[in-house]
Amino acid sequence: MEEPLFATNQTDPEEYGYGLAYKMAYEMLARTDDIEQLCLRTGARSQIVGSRQAIVLDYLNQPYQIILPDIKISSAGSEQEVPLRDKILILHYLTQAKGTPLSHNLIAYKQLPEGATYYPTFYQRAIKPLVTNFGSQPQLLLDIAANLGGVKADYGDTAVTISAFSRVPVTIILWQGDEELPPEGNILLDSTISDYLTTEDTIVLCEIITWKLVKLLK
Repeated sequence: MEEPLFATNQTDPEEYGYGLAYKMAYEMLARTDDIEQLCLRTGARSQIVGSRQAIVLDYLNQPYQIILPDIKISSAGSEQEVPLRDKILILHYLTQAKGTPLSHNLIAYKQLPEGATYYPTFYQRAIKPLVTNFGSQPQLLLDIAANLGGVKADYGDTAVTISAFSRVPVTIILWQGDEELPPEGNILLDSTISDYLTTEDTIVLCEIITWKLVKLLK
């Protein structure tokens, strides 16, 4: 197996951290010897692409291919390079998934392990941009979220559930507010989320979803 190029800028702590996280997740998946069980746990599919085995995984309404054994990640039908943060989330989901059935019991980010500690960061990076951009016109969220496979949910003034991965639904809720109260929002997760992604990964995932929605709006 060829060693991948983990291009990182060691003078940038965040970029270096992402590069290290990718390398560790890459190596963990490379050690996986039962791909069929991995697919059962994650809802992914095992396919032959050319002459090589591949894992096909749906992520934000788009199929991705992970070609084995060199763990090359690409968006099916697209030649665009997959951003590093998305690659890390895909690898973490594949390697951390326990296969727990969805509970359909929604919880707030604060209820995750150490979620209360990280919540201010979660709010600033994932919730506040949604409120800023959609709060005065929350009905637009439904149309925009459809691009990510979002479906209407019955919460707040407007709500939508997006399946980030097949076992990781993310529910976004907006309240439009009025003359007395400003617009507000929240993001709820299935109570099994910690069986698929860490608390830190969940921040990154929700931030990615938020900014995809904001960019689609603009």
